[in-house]
Amino acid sequence: MDSDGYLLTNYHVVQNATLINVLLQNGQVFHAEVIGYDLYTDLAVLKVDASNLPVIPQNINQQSLAGDVVLAIGNPLNLGQTITQGIISATGRSGLSNTSYLQFLQIDAAINQGNSGGALVNSNGVLVGINSLKFSQLNPNQDIQGISFAVPYELAYKVMQKIIKHGRVIRGWLGIVSRNYNQNAKGFTIAAVDPNSPAFTAGLKVGDIVYQIADTPIESTTQALDIVAETNPGTELIFKVYRNKKSIDINVTILEKRPI
Repeated sequence: MDSDGYLLTNYHVVQNATLINVLLQNGQVFHAEVIGYDLYTDLAVLKVDASNLPVIPQNINQQSLAGDVVLAIGNPLNLGQTITQGIISATGRSGLSNTSYLQFLQIDAAINQGNSGGALVNSNGVLVGINSLKFSQLNPNQDIQGISFAVPYELAYKVMQKIIKHGRVIRGWLGIVSRNYNQNAKGFTIAAVDPNSPAFTAGLKVGDIVYQIADTPIESTTQALDIVAETNPGTELIFKVYRNKKSIDINVTILEKRPI
């Protein structure tokens, strides 16, 4: 991922490894250490002691769209570098809030054993995702064809940067259950509040309609949870809510999300 030796792969690929070697296309072999990992996205960051390494093309402003042609690179069945072609069937979000396969890129390129952690690139060779066999086997008892998943590049990059900086991914936590507010209004309604959570401590209540966090108008629950997840623990955010048809401001100090 960069010339100083940071690499991305799936966590399930390296979680039980006692020795990790990285083999480059030119035949060079390097010993790698696991810098950190993230269970929510099944990503791990490795580091090799080298510099001036070849780097896969990246674009931090890359926007993948349904219909884009993609190529999945990997080493399935130890056949050597193999590429399968497909299109992006659906795109997911790229926030750090609780992650499921719905947030990932859905592709129809074949992902087989050995593709895990490999690059998903577009027709220009630019990295758009990290292949994840784990999320392609959500129901191993069903023979599903043409539905595979990859972690979007934007999300993978965020995870990597946090792991390099902190050794792990630190996510902000609010502690609510919510539902979208659909009566031609923005925001979402709080359906439940976890005891001893930041929301409970701040005084957020069931039935409150959150329509703005800090300076950001809220369109949906997922947008709000992404804002919270990407907020450093200890930071105070102002939640603007409707309660009993009145608008009030509530200061909430975000805490770190409990690890899984």
